[in-house]
Amino acid sequence: MAVPNLDLSGKRALICGGSAGIGRATAVALAGLGASVTVLARRAERLEALVAELRAGGAEADAITADLDDRKALAAAVGPGRWEILINNTGGPPGGRLVDADPEALELAFGRHVLAAQTLLRICLPHMEAQHYGRVINVLSTSVREPIPFLGVSNTVRGAMAAWAKSVSKELPPGLTINNILPGFTDTERLGSLKSAVAARTGATEDAVYQGWLARVPEGRLGQPEELAGAIAFLASPAGAYIRGQSLAVDGGRLNSI
Repeated sequence: MAVPNLDLSGKRALICGGSAGIGRATAVALAGLGASVTVLARRAERLEALVAELRAGGAEADAITADLDDRKALAAAVGPGRWEILINNTGGPPGGRLVDADPEALELAFGRHVLAAQTLLRICLPHMEAQHYGRVINVLSTSVREPIPFLGVSNTVRGAMAAWAKSVSKELPPGLTINNILPGFTDTERLGSLKSAVAARTGATEDAVYQGWLARVPEGRLGQPEELAGAIAFLASPAGAYIRGQSLAVDGGRLNSI
């Protein structure tokens, strides 16, 4: 009986936002499947600790300290593409109503997400084509399907990323795929800051905000970064080769859309 091929031995992965949360869990998951991982983020000390942990477990790992807001410096830090797997993952913009957002806030978010992803894709694509294997996976949000109140700028840029990915999916050659992961309420630092922001805006306690979130999730709990990483690992593996241009919600059943 055939079993899914999840083996990533000999594959190399560049993981943005690799210092914490979903990015960190993804680095651990891909390394566990045999991939060599490069983690990229702004916080060098966290990256160094993760690389040491991965190497101690027998994985090949290194780090790149870079800021996605500075695309020229990003390209210089990354250098020539040497990865078959690219994980685009970065924190969302601050909350607030879209009608209150300055145009500059949209410009910054578009640059950090869409333009940084385009920069990295163009760097990585020649190597992926030469290897006849490529996986681009974008960590976005369930707001791609259902906009989230008071996250207007984030809703806008996440939708732009999904449209970008769908367009790219039609242009990549066989053997190279691009897909999106849509996290729901996931137990990360980002969600903690959102909880505090919602409590401050509404006057509710943080516990009340938390319980309100759980009441909307059929699974009755927050997702764990490792669960998101498991879905990413599948899409990055040979087993995910026929999934292309899709947006997969990993949200405990919260979304109402079909």
